[in-house]
Amino acid sequence: MAHDFPLFGDFSDPDAGHGSGPTRQTVLAAVEARLITTFGEPSGRAAVTFVGADRIEVLRFGPDAEGLVRYATLGMSAAPMADPSSAVADPVRGPRAELVLTVRGGQDEVHRALVVFAASPQVEGLVVAPGGSLDLGSPLWTGAPFTSVLAAEPGGLVEDLELPFPAEAVRFLPLLPMTPNEAAFKRVQGAAALEERWLKHGTDLRDPNRRGVPLD
Repeated sequence: MAHDFPLFGDFSDPDAGHGSGPTRQTVLAAVEARLITTFGEPSGRAAVTFVGADRIEVLRFGPDAEGLVRYATLGMSAAPMADPSSAVADPVRGPRAELVLTVRGGQDEVHRALVVFAASPQVEGLVVAPGGSLDLGSPLWTGAPFTSVLAAEPGGLVEDLELPFPAEAVRFLPLLPMTPNEAAFKRVQGAAALEERWLKHGTDLRDPNRRGVPLD
């Protein structure tokens, strides 16, 4: 695996489209344009490559006036996610997504975790969807109290990006960091129950140093 951050310049990939659906280059250009329209020009970017998988980038936006830094993946949506139970993956139809994490003050090291999560559909055959969780198995960044994230509902932060038929729209899934105890609670009680706890206690999910929410 290779990585670098921050880095500016031309990261365009060769056209790797399939069939009658939108090409990889077309999809990623539209995704990047949607992110820039929403957040402004990126303040940094990383390029990470796994053996046997297409490159994933992470764009950094901000900090904004509130000190919020947003990290968005670019590359996960180039191909649809395939149901792991399907014998043959459809190269055009299927859900597409990118991931967005918001951290007050920023934590650039988190780009490594985001790339692992974004590559999981290619590497592990996962379908990442709202309500699902992704576990890194180690801190999201050095010293972080979080080892996993909850994928939240899209649309509130970045509007879905429609693609030409028959491809499905790209959805931008916000990621909510979870402590190990919160992740264990979510596995047993479900995502809605955990989100209710966060809401009840006024949890600032963008705080990189927050404590776990009371679960008793």
